[in-house]
Amino acid sequence: MNYSHKNYTVESVTSGHPDKICDQISDAILDDCLRQDSNSRVAIESFGGHNLLLIGGEITTRAKVDFAKIAKEIYERIGYENNLKILVNVSQ
Repeated sequence: MNYSHKNYTVESVTSGHPDKICDQISDAILDDCLRQDSNSRVAIESFGGHNLLLIGGEITTRAKVDFAKIAKEIYERIGYENNLKILVNVSQ
């Protein structure tokens, strides 16, 4: 097949959008792991909405990470009240 045109897609969301919040939570977990153990290997995804957050993935680290605490701190720092249900499924 010969495709003569290219398609581009772009996602743009506001700062309080769940996608942005979840990215900040995943980044904060990575930062905490690396702060405690510079050899950490972290594959974490956070996703959710409507007061539910799921943190999943796998890590190899000596760091002691409180995933839910990090998520709550980010959530509150952004300005949301903490009525967030958090489910964590991270393999270490």
